[in-house]
Amino acid sequence: MSEFLEFRNVSKRFGAIQAVDGVSLGIKKGEFFSLLGPSGCGKTTMLRLAAGFEYPDTGQVILDGADITDLSPNKRKVNTIFQSYALFPHLNVWENIAFGLRVAKRSKRDIETEVEAMLRLIRMGDQAGKKPDQLSGGQKQRVAIARALINKPQVLLLDEPLAALDLKLRQRMLIELDMIHDQVGITFLYVTHDQGEAMSLSDRIAVMDSGRIEQVGSPAEIYETPRTSFVAAFIGDTNFLEGEVTGLVESEYCQVKIADIPGVICFNDKSMKPGNPVYLSIRPEKIHISRDRPEESRLRNIVPAVVEDMIYLGSTTKYWVRTHGLRVQVLRQHFRFFLDEKPIRWNDDVWIWWHGDDGFMLDRYRAVDEHLVALPPRKVGEPEDNNEKP
Repeated sequence: MSEFLEFRNVSKRFGAIQAVDGVSLGIKKGEFFSLLGPSGCGKTTMLRLAAGFEYPDTGQVILDGADITDLSPNKRKVNTIFQSYALFPHLNVWENIAFGLRVAKRSKRDIETEVEAMLRLIRMGDQAGKKPDQLSGGQKQRVAIARALINKPQVLLLDEPLAALDLKLRQRMLIELDMIHDQVGITFLYVTHDQGEAMSLSDRIAVMDSGRIEQVGSPAEIYETPRTSFVAAFIGDTNFLEGEVTGLVESEYCQVKIADIPGVICFNDKSMKPGNPVYLSIRPEKIHISRDRPEESRLRNIVPAVVEDMIYLGSTTKYWVRTHGLRVQVLRQHFRFFLDEKPIRWNDDVWIWWHGDDGFMLDRYRAVDEHLVALPPRKVGEPEDNNEKP
């Protein structure tokens, strides 16, 4: 499938701030594509460049093969949904949805047909006579979506559309958005800082930082095979381990010395050689924890540790353990509960282990706040670090 919306080497500066820095990105027709990253990473500027609210300093914006870089917003076949909904307060639901068709001077019959179809799509036919101040946040969002879709744009741009909603309503609206996208089939470009939203909705995601794209891929690719330490830390929790390759194991694996752990086995997808420095990302849920030493296995890394902290979360428990000067986070899923099982407690001696395939090598690495490796032992009375994401 060819690219439908393209950014070709696009840059945009606001004074001393480089908001977008030489970004090239292609989005396919009908795709639900998300721009994900922290505040100030450039994702909203990218959306505004697509909408025509901003113009790039350099580069091009291409839509369906046509250069729209210099077109005004009203001449682009794109519509934008904002976090604030931007509904007309003096118009009811029906009139808000019909507004774009009336501006386009469509016939009365066409307007009635299209508005009724949109009301069915968003399941709000019985609310058509209400004003925006009589609607819930989720209902306002659905009306905003219907108003944006009724002119049949080629691309729907969504700028943090769920940020103003509470958690449960956000979760319901995620399902609504996914359903609407499946029904209308047009390209959605979704901007968010919420990794959960992006992971649950998107066909593909571009993770941005400091005006550049760190990685593009499916949600599974972004989570399971992060290319950089930023992506690994921003998408979920992870452990960063820094070491050096000391040997090769058969054709696909290598042996890595991490801190005082001499023989960590890791899948060698970067074709590392002995002596090369290596940076690993290991997700907490990939690491197992037990009081008893597990059985030896050729590709299993087994390390003794001591429990420093733990948080019981119902379906899971988070543990922070220390081993060989490293502080490692482990997430244990509660598959079963046994009343007579002795639980793991603070300061217990335990074993942790993970498979060689679960330590993923990073293309690029930088220290990310509390995800540092080789941490010194914690002093008595020192404030505890919960290892949350930046």
